Amino acid sequence: MEIKEETFTFLYSSDARIRHSHKRIKNQITGFVVQLEIFVKSKWCPIVRYDTRHGFAHKDIVHSSGKVEKIPLPIQDFNEALTYAEDELRVEWEFFKMNYLMEVGHE
Repeated sequence: MEIKEETFTFLYSSDARIRHSHKRIKNQITGFVVQLEIFVKSKWCPIVRYDTRHGFAHKDIVHSSGKVEKIPLPIQDFNEALTYAEDELRVEWEFFKMNYLMEVGHE
């Protein structure tokens, strides 16, 4: 079986982007990373990442202090978890961005 890897970058605004990478065998996702990054303090910073590292689908919330909060996704089928991650970011990216910028403002 051949593993195919696909990588994309989507701009949501001039200072927010999604970096998406997934591996699959036929139509079955075997792993993924979907990361929201914002441009702050002259560099791109990851603020929310959904991935399957460590063998399970989870969300990492990256705080401005560098602390990472790991939250298991409610769905562990990787195909469904990838769709969940994409949908949640599409709806919530501005909320995640605002929270991060509020943290940065308090540093």
